[in-house]
Amino acid sequence: MTEEFLYHIWQFKLFSKRDLFTTDHQEIAILKSGIHNKNSGPDFLNAQLKINKQFWAGNVEMHVKSSDWYLHKHEEDVNFEAVILHVVWEYDSIIYMKNNQPLPTFELKNFVDEKLLTNYNRLIYSKQNWIPCDKQIQNIPKFLINNWLERLYFERLEQKSVFIKELLAQANHDFEAVLFQLIAKNFGLKVNGDSFLQLAKSIDFSVVRKERFDEQKLIALFFGQAGFFEEDIQCEYFSSLKSEYEYLKHKYKLQPISRNNFQFFRMRPQNFPTIRIVQLAALFFTHQNLFSKLMSTSKKEDFYKLFSFDIQEFWKTHYTFESESKKSTKKLSKSFIDLLLINTIIPLKFVYLRSRGEVEEESLLHLIQQISSEKNSIIDQFSVLKIKSQNALESQALIELKNNYCTKKRCLHCAIGNNLLRK
Repeated sequence: MTEEFLYHIWQFKLFSKRDLFTTDHQEIAILKSGIHNKNSGPDFLNAQLKINKQFWAGNVEMHVKSSDWYLHKHEEDVNFEAVILHVVWEYDSIIYMKNNQPLPTFELKNFVDEKLLTNYNRLIYSKQNWIPCDKQIQNIPKFLINNWLERLYFERLEQKSVFIKELLAQANHDFEAVLFQLIAKNFGLKVNGDSFLQLAKSIDFSVVRKERFDEQKLIALFFGQAGFFEEDIQCEYFSSLKSEYEYLKHKYKLQPISRNNFQFFRMRPQNFPTIRIVQLAALFFTHQNLFSKLMSTSKKEDFYKLFSFDIQEFWKTHYTFESESKKSTKKLSKSFIDLLLINTIIPLKFVYLRSRGEVEEESLLHLIQQISSEKNSIIDQFSVLKIKSQNALESQALIELKNNYCTKKRCLHCAIGNNLLRK
C-alpha cells in the first residue's frame, strides 16, 4: 500500500460510503472530500464532514499507518492544527492533538473492495512487462484510448512549451530569433542538435536579419561561427567563404564555437553538418519573413512548399569542402519536414498563438493529424500490443504515455490505468 493510492481512493471515493465510523465509533458523513494538496501541508484542503452529526470544515491528512503522524512530526507543525480527520489504511496508534484530545481517525482498509486492490497490485507491482498493463491494454475501449491520446498530445505540447519559453526569455521574447534557434537545433537532429543550437545562440539574430539578403554571407557566417574555418583546406570556394567570414567576424565582434562539436562519424552524407548548415542558410535566405509565413500556414502541403528551396551549386556536387560527389539537389525530404513540424513549428505556433490569446486547438489537431506517424521502438512495441499509431498526434501521445506514465508507473494518473483499476 502507498500513500499515493490512498489519495486516489479518497479523492475519487473508491470505497463504501455506508456505515462509516471513526476508530472510536463516531459516525462519519463525508460532504466534501477536499482539494488534493500537492504542496507541503495536509493532503486534502477544505474538506467538509459531519462527525456524530456535528459539522466540521478543515483539512484531511492521510497515512498508510496512523503512527506515521508522529514519524513525520506533524505534531510539531502548525499547518496540521486544522486537520479534522486522519484517514489511514491501518490504525496502529492513537494520535493526540495539542489539546490532548484524540484526532478523529478513519481506518480505510475495511471499506475498499478487494478487486480494486488486486487490480492495483497487478499494475503497480507487475514485473518484466514493457508497460504495466501490456496484458490488458487490448481490452480498453477504443474511444477511451483516443480521448486519452489527444489529451496526452497536448501534455507533450505543454512540455515542449517550457523549453520554448526559456529561449524566448533569453531572446527578449523575439519569436523570430527563437524560430532560428529551434530550426537550427532540429537541422542537427539527435547527434548534432545541441551543437546546432549552440551555433544559433552564438549569433545575435540581428546579424542574421542584416545579412540574410546575401546567401553567400549567411553561409560564411554559419560555417565561421561553427568553427569550420579553423581548418586549412585548399579550395577556392572555401577560401572565399573564409575571407567573407573574417570580415563579418570583425564587423560584429563574433566568437565562434569549436568545429569539434560537430559529428560526421556514422552519419548519412545528407545529414552531414556541412549540408545542414548550407540548407539552414538557404532557408533563411529564401524566406526573409519565414516566421510570419509559418504562423499563417495551416496545411501540410503548404509547409512542404515553404521548405522546398535550392542550395548553391557547389553543394550539389559536394558533401564536404574537400571531396566531390555525384550531383544531387539535396532537398529536404518530406519525413525531415515532418520532424520540423512536429518538434518545432507546431509547438512554437502553440506558444505564439497562446501569447496572443488566439489558440485554436482544432486547427493544431488537424495539422498534426495530417502528418504521418513517427517510426521508433516505442511505436513499434505499442503496435505489437495492438495499439497502432495512425498519425503524428498518436505517435507523439504514445511516446508521452510510455515515458511519463508507463515507465514511471503513474497508472493512477492514467485514463487507461484508471479504467483497469475500476473493472
